[in-house]
Amino acid sequence: MMKKRSISASKASLVLFLCQMISALDVPLDLSQPPTITQQSPKDYIVDPRENIVIQCEAKGKPPPSFSWTRNGTHFDIDKDAQVTMKPNSGTLVVNIMNGGKAEAYEGVYQCTARNERGAAISNNIVIRPSRSPLWTKEKLEPNHVREGDSLVLHCRPPVGLPPPIIFWMDNAFQRLPQSERVSQGLNGDLYFSNVQPEDTREDYICYARFNHTQTIQQKQPISVKVFSMDSLNDTIAANLSDTDIYGAKPVTERQPILLTPTGSTSTKVELRGNVLLLECIAAGLPTPVIRWIKEGGELPANRTFFENFKKTLKITDVSEADSGNYKCIARNILGSAHHVISVTVKAAPYWITAPRNLVLSPGEDGTLICRANGNPKPNISWLANGVPISIAPEDPSRKVDGDTIIFSHVQERSSAVYQCNASNEYGYLLANAFVNVLAEPPRILTPANKLYQVIADSPALLDCAYFGSPKPEIEWFRGVKGSILRGSEYIFHDNGTLEIPVAQKDSTGTYTCVARNELGKIQNEVQLEVKDPTMIIKQPEYKVIQRYGQVSFECIIKHDTTLLPTIIWLKDNGELPDDERFLVGKDNLTIMNVTDKDDGTYTCIVNTTLDSVSASAVLTVVARPNPPFDLELTGQLERSVELSWIPGDENNSPITSFVIEYEDGLHEPGVWHYQTEVPGTQTTVQLKLSPYVNYSFRVIAVNEIGRSQPSEPSEQYLTKSANPDENPSNVQGIGSEPDNLVITWESLKGFQSNGPGLQYKVSWRQKDVDDEWTSVIVANVSKYIVSGTPTFVPYEIKVQALNDLGYAPEPSEVIGHSGEDLPMVAPGNVQVHVINSTLAKVHWDPVPLKTVRGHLQGYKVYYWKVQSLSRRSRRHVEKKILTFRGNKTFGMLPGLEPYSSYKLNVRVVNGKGEGPASPDKVFKTPEGVPSSPSFLKITNPTLDSLTLEWGLPTHPNGILTSYILKFQPINNTHELGPLVEIRIPANESSLILKNLNYSTRYKFYFNAQTSVGSGSQITEEAVTIMDEAMASRQVDIATQGWFIGLMCAVALLILILLIVCFIRRNKGGKYPVKEKEDAHADPEIQPMKEDDGTFGEYSDAEDHKPLKKGSRTPSDRTVKKEDSDDSLVDYGEGVNGQFNEDGSFIGQYSGKKEKEPAEGNESSEAPSPVNAMNSFV
Repeated sequence: MMKKRSISASKASLVLFLCQMISALDVPLDLSQPPTITQQSPKDYIVDPRENIVIQCEAKGKPPPSFSWTRNGTHFDIDKDAQVTMKPNSGTLVVNIMNGGKAEAYEGVYQCTARNERGAAISNNIVIRPSRSPLWTKEKLEPNHVREGDSLVLHCRPPVGLPPPIIFWMDNAFQRLPQSERVSQGLNGDLYFSNVQPEDTREDYICYARFNHTQTIQQKQPISVKVFSMDSLNDTIAANLSDTDIYGAKPVTERQPILLTPTGSTSTKVELRGNVLLLECIAAGLPTPVIRWIKEGGELPANRTFFENFKKTLKITDVSEADSGNYKCIARNILGSAHHVISVTVKAAPYWITAPRNLVLSPGEDGTLICRANGNPKPNISWLANGVPISIAPEDPSRKVDGDTIIFSHVQERSSAVYQCNASNEYGYLLANAFVNVLAEPPRILTPANKLYQVIADSPALLDCAYFGSPKPEIEWFRGVKGSILRGSEYIFHDNGTLEIPVAQKDSTGTYTCVARNELGKIQNEVQLEVKDPTMIIKQPEYKVIQRYGQVSFECIIKHDTTLLPTIIWLKDNGELPDDERFLVGKDNLTIMNVTDKDDGTYTCIVNTTLDSVSASAVLTVVARPNPPFDLELTGQLERSVELSWIPGDENNSPITSFVIEYEDGLHEPGVWHYQTEVPGTQTTVQLKLSPYVNYSFRVIAVNEIGRSQPSEPSEQYLTKSANPDENPSNVQGIGSEPDNLVITWESLKGFQSNGPGLQYKVSWRQKDVDDEWTSVIVANVSKYIVSGTPTFVPYEIKVQALNDLGYAPEPSEVIGHSGEDLPMVAPGNVQVHVINSTLAKVHWDPVPLKTVRGHLQGYKVYYWKVQSLSRRSRRHVEKKILTFRGNKTFGMLPGLEPYSSYKLNVRVVNGKGEGPASPDKVFKTPEGVPSSPSFLKITNPTLDSLTLEWGLPTHPNGILTSYILKFQPINNTHELGPLVEIRIPANESSLILKNLNYSTRYKFYFNAQTSVGSGSQITEEAVTIMDEAMASRQVDIATQGWFIGLMCAVALLILILLIVCFIRRNKGGKYPVKEKEDAHADPEIQPMKEDDGTFGEYSDAEDHKPLKKGSRTPSDRTVKKEDSDDSLVDYGEGVNGQFNEDGSFIGQYSGKKEKEPAEGNESSEAPSPVNAMNSFV
């Protein structure tokens, strides 16, 4: 059993498609059929009296129908009226008005009848009325004299036209009169004033009526309105009354609302279903009332309710019976309220529930015609047959009338006829024609053969099989030409023959066969179905935020069926893109150059093919700095404050975060704007504190995330009154520039701080701790005053007070200053030096009397310098070093000394003027220390079992050398170290021949010097003994060969390059690595110098270049051990003359190599360096 579904039950998306297909009830025009009205004029037909009248009536039928007309219920003989003609093959009448006919003569009710041998169809009753635009009747209009605040109604009373005119009010200059909550036009065209104001006075209130049908405008005579204000009215009354009369109009008083229209407390309104309901309330009152609407016992329909004319008109569209009820308007102001209830009843002209439809039957079949309509009140149903009431129509035994239904049984060909159903009530009527056509016809398929249908995958496919036959044929569908019949839930079979595949897939592609059969025959038709891939947007445009004048792009990348040709359309806000060269449309993108504010909006990419359409949208938000604020206003002006308000400019899609208020002092600094304050972006009013005697102007700058707006226009100027100064100068100081003066300085008040004209300063001083009176002097607006003839470095009490023409500022506070300083008079005494170790000494001295300092004691300076090295007994250029010890200190540490040297030092006191005399030079000596490494170590003359070692003296002996220590050990091919051998060499030797060595063996040597204090830094080298004599002889012989010489040159070149690289790396940062030593040997008394306390960093000279033999490290003679000194870090002074680094380390340290201890036995060691390998090779 095939599944069938009526068209009405199918998906909503298919309704349009199905409605466009030929219905099974449509009879092909080559078959006999009764007439059907296809076109007719509207029931209420208003015509232009200046043009020809065309009354339409078109019909189809077989044989073609003939036409006749009635006018006002009687036959209209067209042939007898020369002005009326009927179009050929048509029932349409043309009344010739333009050649002398008058439209008024053809007013009336017309009805058309189309008739052939199978029946007669009739049109609606068509009421013809010519439009009218009559002139205003002449009337004498008196001027309206109204008291200010009263209500007023200017009546329009337009002439009755057809259709009714459109009313509007204008002045003599054809400008529409402005309307508002106070002044507005009512639905009847009258102009209502809730209260009149003096500005309502004018003589050209003109009501116009526009008749659209005739395109004419009629004008009423101008109406004059004169509004009397209370002042002018009192003056008029006073001029006409004696002094003893009581006169005087009451002032304008506020009044509670009263309704001007509608009048009374209740009214009624009837509206027809489907129309627009308009309810109006206009009220008088002062202040102007506000109107509000409610529905009693219900809610106003959300989607159909609109408020017009400043909420005075309530508009509800498409009303139904459910909108009946009581609607209340409430007019309210501060004095009270008034209300009116409108009882609304919704009636309904007849409307169809089931309209009769054409019926095609074969002889002997049964059928029904149904005519069902509704309305309020309920309409009457009446039937006609071929335009005649069925009660007087010829009888037909096959039909039976049952109210709204006609039942047909066993029809015959003579039963063919056209039936009319009329549903009417007091508000209108409905008329429908439906024929009964009795035919005997074999099936025919109206759909073209092999018609191609193309659909998108996963969407419905509708395969048409329009058919006709009588009796009605049965329809079957087959897949392919000879396939099996289609059944199952995956198919839907519609009554009109259409096959629906609800979800077509790619494998649904193919041929489908439709078969129509009835008792008179059978026919089939084939159609083709192609299922295409859907079009998809695989990269949609995305939301963009762009700054003004930037560039933005939206992408729209698609995927589509290869057999379909897509087109991409870009829309902006559902409209076409602007015609602007800044918009560049690419293959799969839209680019907007130089973006402006008007580019803000929604951009949609629409992809269309012949079968489907997809779209995607994205919003473009254009942001920019805000527009400047405007309408700055100053209110609440007081002596010391004012309120500033403003209106923000457009924020340009980026919220305003704050407002910056700036001011200009036009009196003291015209053209210069200063920051005043900043307020949040939600604030548009600020209370500003003001200073006296300033001519203020303000401006406001808006700020958002993008930046600051341009400044607003300046506000009006506001000059504050003068007053005494509120404050005194700041930063008052007294410092002498010479031993006999006192320079008093201060920061002058700014212009707006003067608080008035004539700004001056009263400068006062007196010597501290002396019973003296204040000495004062008044000076002009300056910032310095010099007191001469003062004692050297004496404390003074000082104060500076501001004053202007109105008086003095508050009493100022006192500050202490000093007269000028002079150089200290005496040197520190009892200078003592305690040598702590070979690189550190501590110096002590007695403080000088404070009176002899003659200034602010800043500290003491220690000058020290090396006289000579005790080991070399040679003098060198004297380079003095300076350490400063701040404050009243009496000792300090001298770091960075060279061991075994003779030094001198002296101490001087320092004040703000300079240094005092030096103390007598003090001589001290440093003890011996460990020496530096030997200056070089060379290994020469390699033989089978011996090597010759040569070396140089240490660059810094740091004492008397006692001996040299040589350690060496062999290295095998795997770089493992052999046993360590140690040899002590007298200090006066400079070379040594090592014998009894193994032949062809590499040795590593560790060499260092010693003093009585200990061993110094070591130097290392490597060398190789040669092979046996025979091998050496062969080597000599080979060396004479040319190829060997070339090879050796190449090797030498490579080694030279390697040597240069290694030399650079080994000597990188060749100065003595003091900082590394400091980190390794921290001493609690020697820490990095701090700028605020003037202390120095530590010194340590312990070497890492020790042999790999295990044992304790020997500290150098430049290492400061904790047990040698108990001095604090603050004992170190501040270096000058560039003798110390920023970290406090002494520059004159020594550089040297770092080596690991040599390993005992076969302990592993690092690979030999290329340089030493080169030495051993050579």
